[in-house]
Amino acid sequence: MRSMNMADSWVQTCSVFNQPKTPCRSFIGFIYKPMNFPKSKPDFLKQTKPISSFTISAIITREEEAMIDAQKDQKAQDSSSLFNFKTYMVEKANIVNEALDGSVSVKNPPMIHQAMRYSLLAGGKRVRPMLCITACELVGGHQSQAMPAACAVEMIHTMSLIHDDLPCMDNDDLRRGKPTNHKVFGEDVAVLAGDSLLAFAFEYIVTATKGVEPARVLAAVGELAKSIGTEGLVAGQVVDLSSTGKANIGLDQLEFIHIHKTAALLEASVVLGAILGGGTHEEVEKLRRFARCIGLLFQVVDDILDVTKSSEELGKTAGKDLVTDKVTYPKLLGLNKAREFADKLNEDAKQHLSEFDLTKAAPLIALADYIAHRDH
Repeated sequence: MRSMNMADSWVQTCSVFNQPKTPCRSFIGFIYKPMNFPKSKPDFLKQTKPISSFTISAIITREEEAMIDAQKDQKAQDSSSLFNFKTYMVEKANIVNEALDGSVSVKNPPMIHQAMRYSLLAGGKRVRPMLCITACELVGGHQSQAMPAACAVEMIHTMSLIHDDLPCMDNDDLRRGKPTNHKVFGEDVAVLAGDSLLAFAFEYIVTATKGVEPARVLAAVGELAKSIGTEGLVAGQVVDLSSTGKANIGLDQLEFIHIHKTAALLEASVVLGAILGGGTHEEVEKLRRFARCIGLLFQVVDDILDVTKSSEELGKTAGKDLVTDKVTYPKLLGLNKAREFADKLNEDAKQHLSEFDLTKAAPLIALADYIAHRDH
């Protein structure tokens, strides 16, 4: 019997895969009839049984399953090693940046549009748009079908950064290596720039998406809206603000914060791409589980970088979580265990892609590794 590892003990009290179901409607229902899929958990969430409870045939079956899993892992590694991620990332980032530049033009009144463009075009990794486009292509769609949605999620992400940096929130002066929006345009215009990006994101995805069934566009809009409201980003931000400086915050509350504040929009990015690309219900839900893992992974790595990198390396104020006494994974688990947790999330994220064509899934596998091992 394998011993209970670190991740087993953590997820007994808090797990991304064991979040309570909300009564909210499913937007996938707009395009699919309800389908019941068995709820699956990654290996590190499953309870093990004493070895004496297994029959010989069960042991053989388990060994065969392990061999199959190992072969899949090797194929994934082989596909990933043949895939030039740097070239792919530069290509997609350039396409996304060009699309973003064309999506928001300077018109009357000029100041608000300049403020929107200042933060939207300030650079960044463009992880969310890339996830959206890559998921679309994985299920057989073309990047043009997902590009408006990819731009929309980046607009919303930018809005969240502008608002997050405000003095009434995190009060930050630096973002993506540049002065924050309110430092350049003032707090009043910064608030309005964020509001404008949020509103325009939905207008853009509805008016600019071509070659996709209206029902799928409607489902995508519903998913995106849910990810940023009181069941998503806003919920995480509120709990984050109320938790700052408190000593009794545990892993369950920390995970709630990051599942909603960070992971929800990353999850939506992948799900939107899969929906707009024509994915089946089963494909969408497999990619949703993948995205939930990397969404939490993104924040765990962010917490680690905040205490291990400089402001120059990060392009934003380093050590801010420590100064403001925010609860983080390194603070609760220690740096080494936080890193181990990140590795486990990356491993389980990629496991959710194992039933896809691994050559086609190579970009998402590489993106998961990039999120896990990024240095800024």
